[in-house]
Amino acid sequence: MKAGIYIHIPFCRSRCSYCDFATGMYESNAAERYVSALVRELDTSAVVPQPAPADTIYLGGGTPSLLSNKQVEQILQSVRRRFQIAEGAEVTIEMNPGDAEGRPEKLAGWRSLGINRVSFGAQTFDDDGLRQLGRTHTSADIRRTFHDLRLAGFANINFDLIAGLSAQTLDGWKRNLEEALALRPEHLSLYLLDVHEGTPLADQIKRGQRAKPDEDLTAAMYRFMIDAVRAAGYQHYEISNFALPGYEARHNTKYWTGAPYYGFGCSAHSYDGERMRWSNERDSARYTQMVAEGQSPIMETIELSEADSQAEALFLGLRMMGGMSIGQFAMRFGSDPRKQYEVDLERFCEAGLIEVEGDLIRLTTAGALLSNEVFAAFV
Repeated sequence: MKAGIYIHIPFCRSRCSYCDFATGMYESNAAERYVSALVRELDTSAVVPQPAPADTIYLGGGTPSLLSNKQVEQILQSVRRRFQIAEGAEVTIEMNPGDAEGRPEKLAGWRSLGINRVSFGAQTFDDDGLRQLGRTHTSADIRRTFHDLRLAGFANINFDLIAGLSAQTLDGWKRNLEEALALRPEHLSLYLLDVHEGTPLADQIKRGQRAKPDEDLTAAMYRFMIDAVRAAGYQHYEISNFALPGYEARHNTKYWTGAPYYGFGCSAHSYDGERMRWSNERDSARYTQMVAEGQSPIMETIELSEADSQAEALFLGLRMMGGMSIGQFAMRFGSDPRKQYEVDLERFCEAGLIEVEGDLIRLTTAGALLSNEVFAAFV
């Protein structure tokens, strides 16, 4: 099974109110030092098998599009030195709307570097909602960026949209989906707002400056979203992800199907596809210093037990709306998950959250909405 490569770029122009990722403000000198450290980690990492075939590369963050094309080239050259990259590999970069406005050469440069997929955080087409989130772009920027990407030849584009924002109505969410579907990107990542402790949004809710997400309204948004996006010809292939046929996110699918992936940069996580997980130093300045001094940035290594591996295979597999194969689970672990997790599976089946059909165990639509509660039983 081929691996995926994740590259974390921690820089942003502004801090979004809901974000709890390892990010910070962009500063050119810090970015230059960080890229140098990233390339050194890629070149010297002792945990990557030799040779390691891979067929996806994902530059995420943060906002990788803030890097110069020369810096992106340095990173991708290092990836290709270290890994055997398959022909036709999916190579994704994340960007913010407006980042390349008036700069067609930046987008053309990405194409020449082999980047063939772009994911950008539209989040909402409502300008008031964007200001609430601390985003620096407008709805007009979303449309222009999409148009510019098409002109540059990108035929695989993803939008991120968020439901459940403060003061967002069901009609407002419907308008968001209508705007997105009218542009018809190949992929849509449609998330329900998740409020993380320690974020500005969580503090605003505590102080009464923002309303707490309405669970009933959010549920209605999720149900409408599924019906509307499916009716437009998209396949609902993962809890929060929809794609036109053949455009499922190949990289992200590795996380849910047990494939190996190798992460580089601060806070990046890795998995060898069997038992070992490890993660890097979260703080970008500390990461840069450690690598520059010849230290490994790995801060935590976990060897999964057999029970942990089985539980992960079940709850990660259930993220895929097509379901988890009972036969494949049995071949890998030598046990039948229906017997091993009999009590929990029966409870969720009776509640209408899970269904077992033939070789498959899968979430229902109601189960997808309450997936965190379902998965908690297997962690």
